[in-house]
Amino acid sequence: MDTWAFLSILLAITHYDVSGQSTIRWCTISPAEESKCKAMAQAFTSAAIRPALQCVRVSSKADCAQKLTKKEVEAFSASANEIYDIGKHARFKIAAGESGADGKGITYYGVAVVKRANSAININNLKGKKSCHTGKHRTAGWTVPLGYLIDSGMMSAMGCNIPQGVADFFNASCIPGAKDDPASLCQLCVGDKTGNYKCDESIEEQYYAYNGSFRCLVENAGDVAFVKHTTVSENTDGKCGESWAQGLHSEDYQLLCRDGTRSPVRDYEKCHLARVPSRGIVVHTDISSSVVYNMLREGLQKSGFPMFSSAGFDGTNLLFSDASTTFIQAGNENYIEWMGQYYYILRAMDCLESDVPSQLRWCVLSHGEQQKCTDMAVAFKSKNLIPDIQCIYGASVEDCMKKVQNKEADAITLDGGYIYTAGKSFGLIPAVGESYTGDTDGSIYYAVAVLRRSNRDIQRFSDLKSKRSCHTGFGRTAGWNIPMGLLIEKGIIRPQTCQVAQAAGEFFESACVPGANQKGFPSNLCEQCIGDSSGQNKCEKGKDLYDGYDGAFRCLVEDHGDVAFVKHSTVFQNTDGNNTDFWAVHLDSREFQLLCSQESRAEVTQYTKCNLARVPSHAVMIRPDTNHHVIFGLLDKAQNFFGVNAASGFNMFDSKPYEGSDLIFKDSTITLIGVGERKTYEEWLGQSYLDAVIAMECSASSTVFSSSSLLLMSIMSFLVSLLAL
Repeated sequence: MDTWAFLSILLAITHYDVSGQSTIRWCTISPAEESKCKAMAQAFTSAAIRPALQCVRVSSKADCAQKLTKKEVEAFSASANEIYDIGKHARFKIAAGESGADGKGITYYGVAVVKRANSAININNLKGKKSCHTGKHRTAGWTVPLGYLIDSGMMSAMGCNIPQGVADFFNASCIPGAKDDPASLCQLCVGDKTGNYKCDESIEEQYYAYNGSFRCLVENAGDVAFVKHTTVSENTDGKCGESWAQGLHSEDYQLLCRDGTRSPVRDYEKCHLARVPSRGIVVHTDISSSVVYNMLREGLQKSGFPMFSSAGFDGTNLLFSDASTTFIQAGNENYIEWMGQYYYILRAMDCLESDVPSQLRWCVLSHGEQQKCTDMAVAFKSKNLIPDIQCIYGASVEDCMKKVQNKEADAITLDGGYIYTAGKSFGLIPAVGESYTGDTDGSIYYAVAVLRRSNRDIQRFSDLKSKRSCHTGFGRTAGWNIPMGLLIEKGIIRPQTCQVAQAAGEFFESACVPGANQKGFPSNLCEQCIGDSSGQNKCEKGKDLYDGYDGAFRCLVEDHGDVAFVKHSTVFQNTDGNNTDFWAVHLDSREFQLLCSQESRAEVTQYTKCNLARVPSHAVMIRPDTNHHVIFGLLDKAQNFFGVNAASGFNMFDSKPYEGSDLIFKDSTITLIGVGERKTYEEWLGQSYLDAVIAMECSASSTVFSSSSLLLMSIMSFLVSLLAL
């Protein structure tokens, strides 16, 4: 067989598509659309445009989606909101997008406008400010800003009660149409010139719609106005004849950007809350996107048919938007990627009170957690927080993960190492994170190695050989995965066939690694553990007194170890009078130092420069079919009553009444935060930490071929057999 024949076969195998499609059945939703479709099909035929177009009439876009699923139609045009809804029930591709003459493929950009003189305001500090909106349920003034704030984790809505969430977030607002909602949502509205029609969703309300929302800002009623990108330019620099707009200059207004900066109003393409896409062309997954795109482009260029006009067909926006002028390539066939930020905004707003479950089943792992969970349920109920908490006992962390996966439980708080397992092996996603600094950047901590200042024998990591070590627990992040990963990375220990525990047992003289009491593990990994208060459960995870952050530090303090692998705040929480337990009450933080990965030592206050790794915080993990905004809505509201400033009674971040530490939530938590853009376990962990976990992972996966590898091997074997002919 010659080379060209070989290449032809290869191309046929790897690039086969449905370019031979003879007919595209287009879905229409009204007699008017069907009439236009048939006229367009005739025009395409006359211009010899292939494939041929055939029209199928149904009554709604939902019916089109059903027809698409049943392979009874191949394509139709839909708005971004319709595509979002269709995506809940059907699989499809985006073949193209509609666009205006600019070729951007957007309807408009949703923006947040502020006065330039109000320099203190940015997108991250809108809480407690006054807001101006175009109207309830309108895209630029309601859906985009509120969806963005909820999706980013800045705003929460308990029980999917978004109006109440808005009232809790903004100090006062004007949201025309919100008369039946909390009073603050209409507080800034003014009605007409006589004060009538206040907060009406009509032009009688002077602060209604795009221009009205901007006017609300101009007249100092609000601090921020949520409008579309053209609103400011249309009402400034002499372009608006209304009296309120006289003398306004566009340069006196700025946009709030998602990264916390501000920009001139002309920079809306880079600085906006959301890009609202124009209509997209939905096609069946078996259809080649390029075939449909090329057919539409050719039809526009060669048929002479006015595809973007509904004149003569007794309707508007028939088949396509009347405002469009061209078709553009989708850029991405995946509708979520095609929609971009707007998809997540719609998903954040897609929350009905009827969607809220009656109970949230929390998986707990110990008697102390069970007690705290029970008290949490009672406390939450006393404040009418929803959904109700129910406590489910799990035999182990893995058992809890399995229970959540199997819908026997709904949530569990996990640390980074377990988050990796929960995501990779059980398909769970993060819903809420812990912050140890009080801001969104506080959703991480630093893994550190703590030494006594008086111990001068240890100056670098290689000096830890034959020393005693204290760990938070086997498989835990700061206490095991990070330090062991670092020792492996530095070549100080070299596990045989991924036997990290055995290598650790050979490296350290002895240790306390709660959870290392496993068959086949070196016994010296449990030698320094002491069990519970009665001496039982030695080396048991969750039960040994040297378990967890405080336990590992106590192990060092009580001279059961030369080094403790903990987090950066552990020393401060247990010294200088911050822990009144007998073993910690007299400790001074200056008695301890950190061992740096750069082969040096530093003060415990220098953890940002001297640490083993920057670690993602603990997160509440749930199933993907659970609405994470519901979980954050509950916990965010709860921490207003039972967080760090709780006056008395139950405290979410205090485990002392239950004779334990870090029960359900870590005791060092200052606030709970939304996951924002980190919606998957990989995004939550971050690439560098993920790499460390994967390096520590020992399985047979490296010897197993992926399905794609096997397919490629099959193709190559087939080609080799052909070449041998």
